[in-house]
Amino acid sequence: MNKALFSILFLLAIPCITLNAKVFNDSIPAGKNFEKAAFRLWYPDNIKEIRTIVVLVPGSNGDGRGMVTDSAWQNFAYRNGLAVLGCYFTDTKHPDQDIEYYVKTSEGSGQALLDVINRFAAGSVHPELANAPLLLWGHSAGGQFNYEFACWKPGRVMAFVVNKGGIYYTAIASAATRQVPGIFFTGEKDIEFRIDIINGIFAVNRRFGALWAIAKEPGAGHEPGLTQKLTIEFFQEILALRFLQTNAESRQDPGMRELREDSGFIGDPKTHKITPFNQWKKTSYPTAWLPTSWFSEKWRAFVEGKF
Repeated sequence: MNKALFSILFLLAIPCITLNAKVFNDSIPAGKNFEKAAFRLWYPDNIKEIRTIVVLVPGSNGDGRGMVTDSAWQNFAYRNGLAVLGCYFTDTKHPDQDIEYYVKTSEGSGQALLDVINRFAAGSVHPELANAPLLLWGHSAGGQFNYEFACWKPGRVMAFVVNKGGIYYTAIASAATRQVPGIFFTGEKDIEFRIDIINGIFAVNRRFGALWAIAKEPGAGHEPGLTQKLTIEFFQEILALRFLQTNAESRQDPGMRELREDSGFIGDPKTHKITPFNQWKKTSYPTAWLPTSWFSEKWRAFVEGKF
């Protein structure tokens, strides 16, 4: 395929089939808080109904479209009947480019994501994409985008990840957002201000019952490290807990079961002790909410450097 033909396919969002999968490309015109918004959707060719979309958002101004070829995400999608969506956002020009405007999803970039999902739904044989719940994965600015999207549209998010980013616009999340399960990753050797801001946002919201875990990766700096691996384990558990089978009469509802804090386990970030919620004695410092006993052991292995 020559470059000119490839460009036409990209612009028109015509699907191509690769390795028993379908791939769609599309983009959204520049908006208030972003210069570029381009996307790639991948899903297994034999899937009957797409249950959920895994949204991948890379670091600052990065092109995440190629992330849909990652075998870990593809295997996860095959096992669970999911689609994988890679994002490429770039910032508008402003005085301090280290402050990513596009991560403030309520200003336009979040709607760009929803708009392109609707376009993929219309252009494929999967109209259910238009209302599919989202599992949000990202690193650095991608994690910032995830958090702000969960704050903006909590009803659309099944679970999300904050991953070693440093710029956030929302301090206290709404009650609805606090009910969306999440993991907040820090790196032991990352820049101190990044660690502090993530710990701060986590602490103030966890105090009011946020269904969130905190996980410091031993020996890691700002790189993704093993966070993707633990996230996939987390998403697998959340799918089992939150997914409700949809039918023709309930297409407008993403179909997610609400979780309760007392249904999970508590992980102590200092001692790494895991306690069922109904046996937990509150501490003077924030603890991690963990959805299942199985994932609790994965979390402990991660924070102890044994994952």
